[in-house]
Amino acid sequence: MPPVLGPYEGESLIGAEQPVIGGHAEFWDAGVVVIEPDEPQGKDVIISCAVHGDETAPIEMVRDMLHDIFAGTLQVKQRTLFLIANPAAIVNGTRFVDINMNRLFSGAHHKGTTPEHQRAEKLEQYVTRFYKQKQRFHYDLHTAIRDSAHEKFAVYPFTHGAPYKKEQLTFLAQSGIDTILLNQAPTTTFSYYSVRAHNADAFTVELGKVRPFGENDMTRFATADAMFRKLISTNELELPAFNGARHHVYDVCRTIDRTQQNFRLNFPDDVANFTEFEQGYLLATDGDTEYRVEQAGERIIFPNADVAIGQRALLTVVPVPIDKLELV
Repeated sequence: MPPVLGPYEGESLIGAEQPVIGGHAEFWDAGVVVIEPDEPQGKDVIISCAVHGDETAPIEMVRDMLHDIFAGTLQVKQRTLFLIANPAAIVNGTRFVDINMNRLFSGAHHKGTTPEHQRAEKLEQYVTRFYKQKQRFHYDLHTAIRDSAHEKFAVYPFTHGAPYKKEQLTFLAQSGIDTILLNQAPTTTFSYYSVRAHNADAFTVELGKVRPFGENDMTRFATADAMFRKLISTNELELPAFNGARHHVYDVCRTIDRTQQNFRLNFPDDVANFTEFEQGYLLATDGDTEYRVEQAGERIIFPNADVAIGQRALLTVVPVPIDKLELV
């Protein structure tokens, strides 16, 4: 791979261009690669990974796509921006170096001066520089800290009242992602930034569980990989008709933040995302505050007792019939 995909320091191709079949590649920064087709077909697609540096499977997916593009075996027909968001965390082998980057977008990077604050600001600038056409997409690829009852799921960022899109739900289902988590408030995630600032169709996509490099069973990601490749390499993506029965939809019920040093989760570390608890069950304690299951069907997702004080330690969600959603 070109050295530009490595750490911030050292020899690189930053500022250079390289021919690829049907177009050329531009290297804007470490881990920031734009593929410009000679005849773009109307879509601007961003595929990002490594917002968390230890989430290795999406990094390997992006690496392999770029390998094939530069080898001439994958021709890109839609303008595509590949973002390897946090190279320093990859090199460090950790989720982040100083701070969780997925809490630093939509201007939150102005509240600090760490390299991750600075990188998040640059990533926003690259997204702004990239988007030119009306059809705008952003898929921010992740893997989760723990197992999940739904192995692959996507977070649909807050739409500010806009309807949900059947075409995007179908694309995700075709990618093997049949579970959708609706976010009902503004956030500082990367995908929400693209929605709000650039009117893009954007998602945080969880593809499985965190594992070290070399330990991922990439066959488990093959369906998603094939659809992302098809998205960027075809003139017009052909999808089946929308079928609501394919989808599991959940709505955020509560956000539980850690505010005290002695925050505790009241369930084992191996409890999977989307696990349901009975009403009244004690989920967490935050100092003297207790958080219990309030309604039937309430489930946990993204539990992490080790987040910094003031950050989200747990979400609870409830299932929603898809026919209750406004769809277009």
